Amino acid sequence: MIGKHNQLDLFGRRRFLSFPAVHPCEGISPATLVEALIALAHQICHYRSKFFATQRRNSKEIIRHIGILLEFLEEVGDNAWALPESAILCFSELHLTFQKTRFLLEDISREGARLWILMKSPLVSGQFHVLIRAIATALDVLPLDSIELGDDVEELVNLLARQARRTSFRLDQGDESAMAGLHVILDHFEKGITPTRGVIRRVLHYLGISSWSDCQKEIKFLTEEMGYDCSDTDERELPLLSSLVGFLSYCRGVIFESSDYQNHRLDQGEVRLNTEILSCLNHEDLICPISLELMTDPVTVYTGQTYDRSSIQKWLQAGNLICPKTGKKLITTDLVPNTALRKLIHQFCIESGISLPRSCRLNHEITRTIGPESPAAMGALKSLSRFLARTLVFGSNEQKNKAVLEVRLLSKSNIFNRSCLVDAGVVPVLLNLLSSTDPTTQENAISALLKLSKHVGGRIKIMECGGLRSIVSVLKRGPTDESKQAAAAAIFYLSLVKGSQRRIGEMPETIPSLVELIKEGTPCGKKNAALAIFGLLLDPDNHPRVLEAGTVSALVNTVLCSPSAGEKVELVVDSLAVLASLAEHADGSISILKTPALPQLTRLLRSTPSRSGREYIVSILLSLCINGGRDVIPSLSRDPSVMASLYSLLSEETSMASKASRKVRSLIHVLLNFTER
Repeated sequence: MIGKHNQLDLFGRRRFLSFPAVHPCEGISPATLVEALIALAHQICHYRSKFFATQRRNSKEIIRHIGILLEFLEEVGDNAWALPESAILCFSELHLTFQKTRFLLEDISREGARLWILMKSPLVSGQFHVLIRAIATALDVLPLDSIELGDDVEELVNLLARQARRTSFRLDQGDESAMAGLHVILDHFEKGITPTRGVIRRVLHYLGISSWSDCQKEIKFLTEEMGYDCSDTDERELPLLSSLVGFLSYCRGVIFESSDYQNHRLDQGEVRLNTEILSCLNHEDLICPISLELMTDPVTVYTGQTYDRSSIQKWLQAGNLICPKTGKKLITTDLVPNTALRKLIHQFCIESGISLPRSCRLNHEITRTIGPESPAAMGALKSLSRFLARTLVFGSNEQKNKAVLEVRLLSKSNIFNRSCLVDAGVVPVLLNLLSSTDPTTQENAISALLKLSKHVGGRIKIMECGGLRSIVSVLKRGPTDESKQAAAAAIFYLSLVKGSQRRIGEMPETIPSLVELIKEGTPCGKKNAALAIFGLLLDPDNHPRVLEAGTVSALVNTVLCSPSAGEKVELVVDSLAVLASLAEHADGSISILKTPALPQLTRLLRSTPSRSGREYIVSILLSLCINGGRDVIPSLSRDPSVMASLYSLLSEETSMASKASRKVRSLIHVLLNFTER
């Protein structure tokens, strides 16, 4: 039996083509065992009505065998109490085999897994062979003489045992031909040759993949398989999985020109910026200082430095009791999980198309474009990108609409796809489509541009093509909330282009439109707008523009009115981050003090569940003390909860950044000095 860790994923779900079957417990009553066998046999027989894209003959054969056994088991059920011990052992083995058979039939009939099962046909046929041999062995040693059966049933079981021994489970001729055709297609892509549509259609027709949605289901399944915590054996399958995803992406975009793609709506999650995205600007923060690899389980030591758990544990187990980075002595070897950084790394892996469990194998050059796992996938995606670029220029309106959706889906997947699309020249055409009167086309276009703006070349190309004005127009006058919040997110990424913050801020509509989105937008829109403003504040010249637009009052109102739950907590934290940046300047502090923010900030300091939020509040209060101390310091000193909250933050120092820790200490020092005076 396969080890359990290879059969279940991190959430306890059964892995595909794995059979976590278990033996019946010792001491089980014969009647209960037979009853369970009958139930399993019925479940297997129900698969007669299922569609099997592959393994049709083998599936039909094993279901027929178990259907015959069902008649035998129902006959035994009436006298199960009298079964001898040897029969119970045989039925236990049958129970184990029935479980594995049900798992196998469930997998090969699964919608979305047809292409993968085709490529695993030799393995699957072998598993059928093993299962039928297990049935034959159990029947051979079954003491039929000691079981009360009718002559016809006993003869039927003996006949079935002989058939099971002789039955040969081999590859269907159709499966073998389709698999060979698919290998030819992948070989063409690997060589940079675009296969003929006729060859591709024959393979798809054989598998019953007949629509855009069918392709999408197959891609989703294969992508999930690539994301599992892979063993060494599974690692060798990644190139094949990647090749199949590339092939199906090509089919989805090229073969199914007119299909049910209209049903695919913009996903809210695609236009939501991560809470910790500001930290993501420096990818070196995601690297373990010891291993120089991307951290998968970041933990913080006594000195406040963060390392990957496995690396620091090896360091400590070797007898080293100093911090590897600072050289300071570790008073305690406790390791505090850095959940915020873990969340950020997870988000980075999603955005970059990296499987988190495998990401530890990547070196520190994670900012480069990540390529696919196979040359065939690379060839398929390059060919598809060129096709989509031509369609966006020369296609009919319907073809253009579908091509825009394909660009959005491809650019969502990984960095390599974005690179291919940018190189193929889709950016200028997408910018033109932002003026479309069709809300769906505009949504797909701005969402695709958002994803492409996450690629360095993509955001540079947008700026070179003069796309900023079109994106700001969508931000101000977009027909849907989704379009506006995607535009705000795109502006954040465009602000990362060197020297672009000033150009963006100088456009008279940009900052007022972002502030309007903070006031009137959805929670996702407010969040994206706040982070876009944060990006613009990287240029000091934008500071007065942001204040003049009424940003402070809009952000303070967001902080005061948002309930402390779920996504709203992230919105509050992001708003506090922008206020902290504004408060560093005297005019920003004065603007904050003109609002009812101060007493609410002290309340949030002791009540907010977010440590990042509390750190931003400390930063704001310290700036207010420095820039408006005459009124602020006495007010804070009179509130005993402030000092208690600050000392509480210091107690969490091992999980705080050193900069945040210094600000907490500075604020305590300011308040103590005032109290002493």
